[in-house]
Amino acid sequence: MLYHVSEEPGIARFEPRLGPTADHPVVWAVNASRLRNYLLPRDCPRVTFFPGPRTTAADRDRLLGQAEAVVAFESAWLDRVRKTQLFCYRLPEHGFACVDKCAGYFQSTSPVVPEGIDVVDDCLSALNSRGVEVRIVPTLWPLHDAVVASTVSYSIIRMRNAAPRNSR
Repeated sequence: MLYHVSEEPGIARFEPRLGPTADHPVVWAVNASRLRNYLLPRDCPRVTFFPGPRTTAADRDRLLGQAEAVVAFESAWLDRVRKTQLFCYRLPEHGFACVDKCAGYFQSTSPVVPEGIDVVDDCLSALNSRGVEVRIVPTLWPLHDAVVASTVSYSIIRMRNAAPRNSR
C-alpha cells in the first residue's frame, strides 16, 4: 500500500504537479513502512532514522538504543503537532515507480484516485502505535549532524524550517 499524507481533507484525485525535486509533474507517495516519517504537520522539520543494512552495532547503540525507528522534531513544533489533523490517502501501487528505496518514495506521472483515507487526529499516538520512538528536542541540528555522519538509514525532512544553528 502507498500513501499520500496531507492536511487537506477530501482530495478526490491527485494530479501530477511539479515539486522542488522533480523535473516533471508527478504524484508523490510513500510506502507503508515509511509512513511514520510523515505523521507530522507538513512543514514540521524532522530527523527520522532506523537501522539499515550497513548500520554498525556502535551506531545502533548510540543513536537508536532499543528503538526500531526514531522520529525527532523540535519542541517549538509540539503544540502544532498536537493540534494537526492529517489525512492519509491510500493509493494503489499500480502506476507508481520507486524513486528512493531508503526513503520509501514513489512517483506516478498519471493522475491517481485514492482507494481510501485514514484520518489521524493525534499524530503522537499514531507514531506510538507504529512502534516509533518520538524525540522532542530543542534543536535538531546536533542530531541531524550525528545521523548524517553515522551508518544508520535516515530521511531528513523540511530542515529549512528548523531553528537556526547555534552561532556559538
